[in-house]
Amino acid sequence: MQDTDPILDASPSAVASVVLPPETLAAWLRLERTPGIGPRSAHVLLSAFGSPEAIFKAGYTALAAHVSATQARALCLPMSADTQRILDATVDWLQQPGHGVLAPGAPGYPELLANIPDPPLLLYIKGRVQLLARPSLAIVGSRNASTQGKANAEAFAQALSGAGVCIVSGLALGIDAAAHEGALKGAGGTIAVIGTGPDLVYPSRNARLFERIADEGCIVSEYPVGTPPLPGNFPKRNRLISGLAAGVLVVEAAAQSGSLITARQAAEQGRDVFAIPGSIHASLAKGCHLLIREGAKLVDTAADVLEALAASPLGGWHAAPQARSGQAQATPDAHTQDDELLHALGHDPIEPDSLLALVKGGAAALSSRLLMLELAGLVERLPGGRVQRVVRPMVK
Repeated sequence: MQDTDPILDASPSAVASVVLPPETLAAWLRLERTPGIGPRSAHVLLSAFGSPEAIFKAGYTALAAHVSATQARALCLPMSADTQRILDATVDWLQQPGHGVLAPGAPGYPELLANIPDPPLLLYIKGRVQLLARPSLAIVGSRNASTQGKANAEAFAQALSGAGVCIVSGLALGIDAAAHEGALKGAGGTIAVIGTGPDLVYPSRNARLFERIADEGCIVSEYPVGTPPLPGNFPKRNRLISGLAAGVLVVEAAAQSGSLITARQAAEQGRDVFAIPGSIHASLAKGCHLLIREGAKLVDTAADVLEALAASPLGGWHAAPQARSGQAQATPDAHTQDDELLHALGHDPIEPDSLLALVKGGAAALSSRLLMLELAGLVERLPGGRVQRVVRPMVK
């Protein structure tokens, strides 16, 4: 990938400028919000009639040849007051710089996303729409991530972004936020796929990160302006996270995790799935280990990911020669390599009582030393009173 790629331009002129004509936007919104019409039914109708405007001009008999009678009758009803309200709010939202809307078939609509079984009818964009055309990798994982997991996500994202890869994630707490932060340090940029309307920030703790991505990256939503953070929206939007990328990297995930849903959707969409292994004692490694058993590629450096994606049949990857310059590796902190306590901790969670038997001094001294290491970010306390060493990832 070349640093001169115009998509890397972060100037104000490089933000989204895609605005559908009001009458076209109205037809798309009306189709999207017709009761009983989901993405798949809508795409059947679009294949038959060519455009939303043509669908609403077709009449009941023609519509009933492609969808159920109930759906055909719903399509013949006039636009609802609620849809009109959303249309008015969207038109106002589009007046702001950097805001845009994409529909299937329109210039800029991501090709990879268009080819999934149920692509969204409308994509609301805030920021650098050009990033949607970049070769991308999704990074996902637990919201309740460990310190080590977040450090790994940030380091991998930074290394991959430094090689020109755009990082896609969901702006959630934990792994998602760390991946976005790491990606913003590289040239590849980042895309945040959110589960609310494009005008809302969720969770509020990521408000500053949201604004930074809107300025330097790209915010994407399939939900209309004003849509609140409804629980069902987030699992649904996961297909967009995988659909926008050539592969998905799972950093940390429990055995029952939304990240596993994203990974399995990626596999169904023909994407590569990668997973970082962890300790057999760590609950947040169980999901990654399960994915590896199911066929995900085990990776421990960014180079592993780049090399796999360079061979991806989805195309667009040219970073293989740079792969070894963009590794994310875990190395001990130079100032603590010989520390007796860190050596005794190893890399698995351990009970303080078990640790006490391995080091000199009593319980009070051990507690004090653990506190100092925790304040230095080198030890993490886990549920149940266990402690675990944190290795600082270093990007090479």
